Amino acid sequence: MLADMFGNIEEQQKEMRQQLASITVEAEAGDGAVKVVANANRQIMNIAIDKGKLDWEDTEQVEDLLLVAINRALELAAEKEAAEAQNMLKKMMPPGMGDLSNLFG
Repeated sequence: MLADMFGNIEEQQKEMRQQLASITVEAEAGDGAVKVVANANRQIMNIAIDKGKLDWEDTEQVEDLLLVAINRALELAAEKEAAEAQNMLKKMMPPGMGDLSNLFG
């Protein structure tokens, strides 16, 4: 009965992962010195560095800006992932169940 109610969960998860891969977010640090693009699967897709905005002799600064930009991008990706998971749960709820999907997030 639950399988009928929720459909094929594995297939829905696969579809969700594909959908999340198509959603991208961008974050930056150091006033645009480092930009990171990630998808909602929390995979880093690209890192761009503006050489003119960095002091390459200050390795610690470069490392810190990379970490900040990557962590910001992953945080944004996690937010997108959570929103999409919430949408998926709403779609899985059978008609007439009211707003019970709010129990999950």
